[in-house]
Amino acid sequence: MNKFFRALIAGYGAKKLGGGCFSTILIFVLIYFLLGQCNKESTGKTLKSQNYISAPASK
Repeated sequence: MNKFFRALIAGYGAKKLGGGCFSTILIFVLIYFLLGQCNKESTGKTLKSQNYISAPASK
């Protein structure tokens, strides 16, 4: 996920869920971190699946 869109989503979620200044910042960091972790897991799965695809052997 693009970092810009990740920040927008985290900002929107923090605005909706946060109550005060500190809690809004804390929720933003938490959502931003979680979205980054989801991105790493999905990227890792696609890379693992690509390892099983091999080119035909040429002789």
